[in-house]
This record gives sequence, structure tokens and C-alpha cells, in this order.
Amino acid sequence: MPTRIIFPLLLSFLISFLTAPILRKFALKWNIVDHPEVRKLQKTPVPLLGGVAVYLGVIVGMLPVLLFVQKLDGPTSALLSASTLIFVVSLIDDKRRLTARLRLTVQLVAAVIIMASGIRIEFLPNNLWGDAGEVVITLFWILGITNAFNYLDGIDGLCSGIAIFSSLFFFIVLFWTGQKYLVFLPLALIGACLGFIPGNFKKEKMFLGDGGSMFIGFLISGVALLGSWAQDNIIKITVPILILGVPIFDMTFTTIMRYKEKKIRNIVQWLEYAGRDHFHHYLMDLGLHQHGAALFIVAVNISMGISAIIIAKSDRAVFGALTILKGGIMFGLIAVLMVLGRRLRKEQEVRERQGI
Repeated sequence: MPTRIIFPLLLSFLISFLTAPILRKFALKWNIVDHPEVRKLQKTPVPLLGGVAVYLGVIVGMLPVLLFVQKLDGPTSALLSASTLIFVVSLIDDKRRLTARLRLTVQLVAAVIIMASGIRIEFLPNNLWGDAGEVVITLFWILGITNAFNYLDGIDGLCSGIAIFSSLFFFIVLFWTGQKYLVFLPLALIGACLGFIPGNFKKEKMFLGDGGSMFIGFLISGVALLGSWAQDNIIKITVPILILGVPIFDMTFTTIMRYKEKKIRNIVQWLEYAGRDHFHHYLMDLGLHQHGAALFIVAVNISMGISAIIIAKSDRAVFGALTILKGGIMFGLIAVLMVLGRRLRKEQEVRERQGI
């Protein structure tokens, strides 16, 4: 593999790895920390500037590419600019909790920025909703994936681990299909997340914070839109859905359960609500430790990514449809086990309180 492809990964890793400990000290000094709560797993305040290390890793890792390999085109420039907007506002949110309406407004503005550059989902027939339908679906995709990665940032290594493997699978398909002008961005994100992970597992740890998880989610949602994943329209949309199957499942399942239990009624409440009802929480209810739950979820992510690679060069829509069906069945079975596990855990807690 050419050195110029590996270099952004190495540089982004070094920047993230070297700046993380420094940023941790600043986070403690400026009191940008995640305080323990009933729904959270940590027992002590944890610094939240890990996302800054990831952001710096990606931006600095991309600089040599932009200076010596290729110029910054309109869509990529729009994606990096909009991702920076998301990062800055989410970083402010880590320090002084912004309202859900403001966060939603900023996400909508960022989504419009990249759609205005020509980045959007293009697979609907012209006579089926046309441009308006594609704009709406693209908007839901960007907002959904962005917040889905924020959902995943609940246990050590999960959000960054999913980001690493999702970006890896995007890179493999891009490189395999000759889209070498796009491979640098997922590589830079892989390196930046790898550089952050050691600090996420140390005794004196740090978290990504909303600045990191929202930036990662928004950037990956944009990479999924930038790439040309197949010739067939069904396969084209199937590949990113499979690669991002885990965050999509967590977001969808959690939203359905919250709406069913009347915990949320609208998108603002959806953004505001925080509880221990995500994929990893259900797995922990089944008896898995934090690290075991993270490994289980990453393994599911890898399985889905392998399926995406297998069908990436297929030109038959039926393969894409069947693969999506297979993934849906797998996640459906997981959902059933999760619900049963939580029900059994609650019944056990009731028996323990009653002394049975």
C-alpha cells in the first residue's frame, strides 16, 4: 500500500495520542468533566476533552493530503466545515449544557451545509418523491447517524471502537473500488480514534464528550454519503446501512422503546432524554461486564461490515435486499433477547426486595 495512504493514519494517531494527556489536564483545570449520575457508570468525575484530541488528529492528519496529494473539493470542504461546526457547538455543550432546540438547529444547519454542496442520498426513482424525497431522507440520515454515535458513547471504547471498524470497512470498499481520492478521510478518523482509545481505558481516563461523539457521527454520516458504494441503487444504500448497522439499530430500538413507554413524544424530547436503555445497557443487564458488552457490540459491527464488503461489487439488487433481511433478522433476535433479559432482571430485583 502506498506510503501516502498510510501517512494520514499515522499522523492522526500521533496527534491524538500525544495531545490527549495534555487535554485531560486542561479539562480538569477548566472543569469540563462528566459528573457521576444515577444513569452513568463512572463513580468519579471524568474529563471530557477526548473529542478535541480526535478532532485535532483528523484535521492535522488531513493537512498533508490537502497540501501534497489532492486539493480540497467542494463536498469534502463542506463536510469538514460542517463537522467543525458540530464539534465546536457540541464542545460548548460539554461545558455549559445547551438546549436541545439549539443543538437541533445547529445540526440542521450543518446538514444543510453539506447538502448544499451536492452531498445527498441519490437512489430514489425520479417519479417517486424526486429531489424532495432524497433531501428528507438525507436529512434523517445525517441527524440519525450523528446522534446514534452519541448514543453509543456510554461505555469505554464503544463509540471509538465502532468508529474505527466502520471507517475501516468504508476504507476497504473505497480502496477496493478505486475511489482513492476518498480513502484519506476514514483513515484519518481511524488513526485519531486509535490515538484516543488508550486514554479511555487508563485509570486516569478521559471521555470523548459530546464534542467527540457528535463529530465522529457527523463525519461518518458524511463519508457514507460521499462514497459511491455500488452501481445498483439497492446495493448502493445497503453497503452503508450494513456498515453502520449497530448505531442504526441502537438508535431505532431505543427510540421505539422510549416512544412505546411514553418517555418521548417529539424530536426535542428525543434529543433531551437520557437513560440507561441503550444496546450496551441491555447487554449489561444480561450479565456482561462493560468491556464484554463493548466487545460483543463491536463483533456485531464487524460481522455486518464483512457482509457489506461481500456485496459491495455485486450488481444484483436481490443480494442487497437479502443481506439487509439477514441483518434485520439478526438484530431482531438480539432485540428479543435484550427485552427478555431486562424483564428477567427486573423480576429478580423485585424478588430480592421482597426477600423471596
